Amino acid sequence: MKIFALGGAGRICRESIKDLVEFADFDKLTVGDINETEALELVNELGDRRIDYRKINIKDKEEAVKILSGYDIVLDGTTISLNKLSTECIALAGCHGINFNGFGEEYQFDPIFRTKGKLMVPGFGMTPGTTNMMAKYAAEQMDSVDSIRVSHGAFRPIAFSNSIAETTIYEYDPLLPGRVVFEDGELKQVPPFARPREILLPEPYGKTIQYIIPHSETVTLSEYFKEKGIRLVEVRGTWPRENMELIKALYNYGFMANKRINLRGTEFGIMEAIGEYLVQSEKGKTTDLFGYSLHVEVEGAKSGKKIRHTLFHTHPASDGSEPGWDGLRAYTRNVGIPVGIAVKLIMEGKAKGNGALIPEKVFHPQDVFEELKLRRIFVHEKIKEI
Repeated sequence: MKIFALGGAGRICRESIKDLVEFADFDKLTVGDINETEALELVNELGDRRIDYRKINIKDKEEAVKILSGYDIVLDGTTISLNKLSTECIALAGCHGINFNGFGEEYQFDPIFRTKGKLMVPGFGMTPGTTNMMAKYAAEQMDSVDSIRVSHGAFRPIAFSNSIAETTIYEYDPLLPGRVVFEDGELKQVPPFARPREILLPEPYGKTIQYIIPHSETVTLSEYFKEKGIRLVEVRGTWPRENMELIKALYNYGFMANKRINLRGTEFGIMEAIGEYLVQSEKGKTTDLFGYSLHVEVEGAKSGKKIRHTLFHTHPASDGSEPGWDGLRAYTRNVGIPVGIAVKLIMEGKAKGNGALIPEKVFHPQDVFEELKLRRIFVHEKIKEI
C-alpha cells in the first residue's frame, strides 16, 4: 500500500504519519506539502527508507491529480478552506481518502468515488471521528434513541498554527450556516455561544461550560439514527478559559463577522489580522493545560427502560511524566492518531463501502477503540437508568 499524506508537514498530520510508522504495514508513505523545509525535517526525523517527500500545490489541480494518482490512499491534512479542492483531486486521482474536518464539501464528489470503487471518509479525528464511534457504540445498544449530546474540550493554544487560527475564526463566524442542532426532525441554525451546558470532564480538566459548535456529527448522527427515532442531536465544545473569553469579547464587539476594512490603502478582514497577530505572538502559542477530552451522552430506551449511556476518554498526561505526550503533543496526538487508525483500518479491509460516506457507515466502534487502547487512549463508559 502506498500512502500520500497531503499537508503532511503540519503539526497534526505529522502525528498521523508517526502513528502509521509505528503501527501500520505499508510500502511507501510520501509527505506531500508546499512547505519543503518542514516536510524534509519530518522525513529526516523519521529516518525510514519507506518515507519520502514530494512538493505539491493542491491549487494546481491538474498537477496534483497526476501526483496523487500513483497512490492507494490519501491522508488529507489540509485546512477546512481547501477540503473541497483536495477531495476533488483525491476523487479524480482514483484514491481512497480521509480527512480531519468533514464539514460537508466532500460529499458532492461521491459519484466519482463510487465510479472508481474508492472510499472517502470526511472527518475522522477526535471530533468528528472518535465521537461518532462513541455515539454509535452506545446508540446501537438501544432499542430507540431520544438524544445524543456530543461534547469536547480541546485544550490547546488559540493559534499555534495558521490552520488552527483558521478553525477558530470559522467556528465562531456569526453567519455560519453550519452551526446547527437537530431537533424534532429538522436542523435549526443557532448563533455562537448558544445553549450553554455544564459538562464535567475527567481530571485535570474538570467542570467546563460548553456551547454549540458547527461540527458534522449533528448531521451524520441524526441521519444514521433516524430509524431509531432520534429527536435531538447537539454538539458542543470549549477551549481553554482564556481562549473562550477572548472569542466571546471579539464576538460581542462584532469582530467575528470578519468585516473587511481598509487601512492606509490595504484591505483585509479584521479577523485575518487578529489571527495573524495571534499566530505570530507568544501568547497565541501558549496555554496552561494541554490535551483533549471527549464526552458523549446518549439517552434512549432498552428493554422498556429509559437509560443514559455516557462515554468519555482519557489519555497520557501532558505534564512530562509520559514520554512523547508532553505539552502540545498531548493535543496534537489526540487529533492525529484517529486519522492514522482510520487509514490503517482501510488498508486492512476493515472499512465498509465505496463513495463519500459518513464515518458511522464505515467503521466498527470496537475496532477503533481497540486501536486507541494500544496507544494508551482509553474510552470509558457509564450506563444509568433514568
